[in-house]
Amino acid sequence: MLYVVIVFLWASILLYLLLGGADFGAGIIELFTSSKNRNQTRKTLYQAIGPIWEANHMWLIIAIVILFVGFPAIYTTMSVNLHIPLTIMLLGIIARGTAFTFRHYDAVVDDMQHIYNRIFAVSSFITPLFLGIIAGSTVSRSIDPEAHTFLDAYIFSWLHPFPVAVGLFTVAICGYLASVYLIGETDTPEQRQRFLAKAWLMNWAAVGCGVLVFTAAYWENIPLMHWVFGEIWGILGVGTATISVLALWFFAYRGYNNILRILAGFQVMMILMVATYQHFPNIVLLKNGAYLSLLEHKGNDKTIQALAWALVLGSVFILPFLIYLMYSFQSKDKEEAPVYGDV
Repeated sequence: MLYVVIVFLWASILLYLLLGGADFGAGIIELFTSSKNRNQTRKTLYQAIGPIWEANHMWLIIAIVILFVGFPAIYTTMSVNLHIPLTIMLLGIIARGTAFTFRHYDAVVDDMQHIYNRIFAVSSFITPLFLGIIAGSTVSRSIDPEAHTFLDAYIFSWLHPFPVAVGLFTVAICGYLASVYLIGETDTPEQRQRFLAKAWLMNWAAVGCGVLVFTAAYWENIPLMHWVFGEIWGILGVGTATISVLALWFFAYRGYNNILRILAGFQVMMILMVATYQHFPNIVLLKNGAYLSLLEHKGNDKTIQALAWALVLGSVFILPFLIYLMYSFQSKDKEEAPVYGDV
């Protein structure tokens, strides 16, 4: 049953990256869109993220609950030593959701719409940035359980080049996912071409940030190169992801849409697999050479068993309705969404 819980943990993180990441990416794209195209971009992203923009955070909640219930030592270490980036990330989620709601459904359209727009776009950038920083911090051996100062315990545990580089890479991946997903939501060839160009730019931004991640890892003596290319599975993961990128652009310029989303999702899945499999089951690597393991630092067996059954039964009830929700929004006629002033 322990491996059932671990699979759900990994799957929830993956789904949050695929769905929540694309959700954040829509705001990132808006942040870097010219003023003359911003209203049309907003209209397109409303159509795309409308059915799932709030449900996306369900996957983050599931991951947190799994850690809290099934792996309390891991949850405690992360929530204490990384409480600053965690708080910033959660504030970004709250600010983003609030701004999206008020700029879309506010009864009064006034100058506040400009503020809502700016909050939505900026928080869409900040949230995945700190999500990536948290992820990078857990494997960079920067968390010091023996720290005696505030800076060592709560600042330098995450504020250094490698986690920041991972955060920027996460932002680029979110923008890439969103631009690829939004290609299928366009109404005209001109709009489709515009989002193709955005996807191309985000693709290269992800490549550049990936190089930055490896550079920062080398600078800090983090064996990332060995983790990724040290075994055949890592090489296969990188190779298949690269092939899928080439396939994506082959189909993109031939007018296909649905397969683009599958290929982009596959690429992110391969990135997550390559980033996690080498040091599995050690999910947190500590500065003193110790680690926190999903196998060794689990809760008691009865708790894990109850958690596994709850996850399995919950997925049986929740997933079909979530799939139907997405299907119903995609199959209905697209309605005109109110679009408010530029920031």
